[in-house]
Amino acid sequence: MSDVVWPAVPGYSNERLNQPWRLVVAAVELLVAAAGVWIAFLVWDASLTFVTVRLDDGTELVSRVYSGNWVALAIALGGIAGILVVDAIRQTLLGFRTGRRRYRKSRDADHTDQVTEA
Repeated sequence: MSDVVWPAVPGYSNERLNQPWRLVVAAVELLVAAAGVWIAFLVWDASLTFVTVRLDDGTELVSRVYSGNWVALAIALGGIAGILVVDAIRQTLLGFRTGRRRYRKSRDADHTDQVTEA
């Protein structure tokens, strides 16, 4: 009996997933994410402006005004940093432990015996 071969799917390669260079990619992604979070905090602080109004009776009213474009940029940087952290975890796992699985014929033989007996 001939071996069953899966048809080739366009766009997919048969290369191994566990490659050590993925650890370097993960480290770079973590550094970029850390820089993004740091810049997001700086941008958030830059978005805040204090406005002081003095009334005729001497009362001071202090208001905080947030600039929407800076707040949106800070949120976007935080979101991008989160995505980079998730991808860095994926790259780390692929760099360390994912190997090619070997197909065992014993499982297939046990399964076919059970199916034919029924």
